[in-house]
Amino acid sequence: MIISIDSNSGFCFGVTRAIQAAESELEKGSLYCLGDIVHNGQEVARLELKGLATIDYDDLRTLPAHSRVLLRAHGEPPSTYWIAKQRGIEIIDATCPVVKKLQDRIRACYESHRNDESVPPQIVIYGKPGHAEVIGLQGQTNNTAIVIESAEQLDRLDFSRPIYLFSQTTKSVEGFQELVEKISSLRHDVMSSCSFEYHDTICRSVANRVKELQAFARSNDLVIFVGGSKSSNAKVLYQHCLEANPNTLFVSSADELNNLTTKWSNSEAGLRIGICGATSTPLWLMEKVKEEIEKTQ
Repeated sequence: MIISIDSNSGFCFGVTRAIQAAESELEKGSLYCLGDIVHNGQEVARLELKGLATIDYDDLRTLPAHSRVLLRAHGEPPSTYWIAKQRGIEIIDATCPVVKKLQDRIRACYESHRNDESVPPQIVIYGKPGHAEVIGLQGQTNNTAIVIESAEQLDRLDFSRPIYLFSQTTKSVEGFQELVEKISSLRHDVMSSCSFEYHDTICRSVANRVKELQAFARSNDLVIFVGGSKSSNAKVLYQHCLEANPNTLFVSSADELNNLTTKWSNSEAGLRIGICGATSTPLWLMEKVKEEIEKTQ
């Protein structure tokens, strides 16, 4: 077998930065993380062994003063910072710079239009409701932003009021462009004179992975996609991978390979197996999957 790991897979810049911050801060003492630092159970477990304790919002409200809490790359709403300040908690902010810039833009838009009482504006976020990043983005608007996942949900908008469209950083460029075109068309149909502004705030280092991943998938006979079961990014990228190569299998850990060995053990010599993953998949985990496959040769 010829086994290779996709050089473009693995942590994105924001996640890498958050992991490095956690490891650095753990050397100084106890550290909490608000929510899973990354949507990958294997990586979360690795850092827990180093001393990182994962907490939720209820825990944050009961931590003793001077506790240190790391905010992951997804970002947080203003309310999280307020709670930490009230309780005397030290924040280590590992919000991805791309997400932070988006938060600032949405907050600036909200602040500049919040007093337009005659025609109240609508800030619209193309994203997944309940996603950690989206919760942080909504918080910049005092939770007044409208979150939509597809053009089918545009009936929630009032086309007699201004619309300001932004996007979760990890959504698809194609999906965002479809929304822009659909909103423009609907405004034309109702002859709306209200303004429509859109801001493409999608992270290209994540968006570009689709084409790279599909090219990698097509270059192999069999693909093992490694991703966390909680990761939205993993689910989306896996589907793109599957489209490019129907012989794509999803695993969350090397242990799950035990039931898949027949996929390659009876194959002809020269079988090309490609290993890839999501932006939340650590390289060490993909390397472990490769080692396990090699043991079956």
